[in-house]
Amino acid sequence: MVDIRAAIMADLEPLVALDTVAASDPGRCVQIRQWIDNRTCYVAHTGDAVGAYGVLAYHFFGNGFIEMVMVGERFRRQGLGMALVRYFQACCTTPKLFASTNLSNQRMQELLKTAGFRTSGLIDNLDDNDPEIVFFSRPGIEAPCGIPHENT
Repeated sequence: MVDIRAAIMADLEPLVALDTVAASDPGRCVQIRQWIDNRTCYVAHTGDAVGAYGVLAYHFFGNGFIEMVMVGERFRRQGLGMALVRYFQACCTTPKLFASTNLSNQRMQELLKTAGFRTSGLIDNLDDNDPEIVFFSRPGIEAPCGIPHENT
């Protein structure tokens, strides 16, 4: 069973430990801390282990945007990433929900397509030689989870 809840500062160390980018980029730890502080970070855990986290923000032209889904290596292929995406679809408080991933990230593309997202565009020049694909979904407008957000 996968449980999802808002991240708290006590989750920082486990999230940094499972994040594959944090090992080589110290800025990621700062970013994770900011996501927790901004109350946009959510953790997925099975039993007592935190296995994944995701970030749902509302800074993409006032729409919901899945900024990050990170699943720890030993927790992959267990449904945690999909659980986070489905959670964000259910809780998004805007009529449009966007996500993006690199062209090279085939697993995330498949996950988003399976969750009902469709491609919405391409952004070049964010990462050298690896365009960003933007995805789009129309989630339910109701927000049963009460995710706080700011429409800025």
